[in-house]
Amino acid sequence: MAGVFGQRSYRARFEWGPSGAGEIAPGAAFVVVVDVLSFTTTLGVAAEHGIAVMPYPWRDDSAATVAGQHRAELAVGRTAAGPDEISLSPAALRRVASRRPVERLVLPSPNGSAVSARFARTGTTVIGVSLRNARAASTWVRARLNGQPLAVVAAGERWPDGGLRPAIEDLWGAGAFLDGFDGLSPEAETAVAAYRAVAGRLPEALAASSSGRELAAIGFAADVAVAGEADVSEVVPVFGDGWFRGVMP
Repeated sequence: MAGVFGQRSYRARFEWGPSGAGEIAPGAAFVVVVDVLSFTTTLGVAAEHGIAVMPYPWRDDSAATVAGQHRAELAVGRTAAGPDEISLSPAALRRVASRRPVERLVLPSPNGSAVSARFARTGTTVIGVSLRNARAASTWVRARLNGQPLAVVAAGERWPDGGLRPAIEDLWGAGAFLDGFDGLSPEAETAVAAYRAVAGRLPEALAASSSGRELAAIGFAADVAVAGEADVSEVVPVFGDGWFRGVMP
């Protein structure tokens, strides 16, 4: 049964979380990380403002140490952030970056950051995709793929017991990116079908999703609104030398 979950006979593959990524990423030229609420949306907003982002898997004392070593700012928890502090909130990052310069940011996230950091060390090109830049990212990858396989990973969220919670917004983001590619695995086809079902009403669907309602309930409805700005961005965060930096298609 070894390798049966790797979707190796397909050029465009899709799976969930770090474990799923480990199955489909080997041999892929690109690993596309999708974490709509909110790692890759915040990452995209940072890239639009020229901010280099280091993905970091853990929110603990080591994150502050790494940020200090690189003379970077550290994103704090959403609810702990002051008015001039950056967090995983894309709305807060947009607000802070419009008021003062930010050069480097260490962005902890147990989902999107963990997947990004893991596969950036393998020599595979890792990019961050959200609903805001899915079309631009697709264009950028198509121009460089040359028939090679790609792996699209929906980061998902976590249940209180630590298990993976498949988050519908990440399925939509993956489908938005994959829409129009050929050689789709059945899993990738399912992501595209899910995206097409809500493509004409993404902001409303996102706000109605479990993750959207969760954020709104704790006062971060603005983050859901930012994440629902479909295809407004032409910037693609690409990982290299330890940092995500924005490029244009």
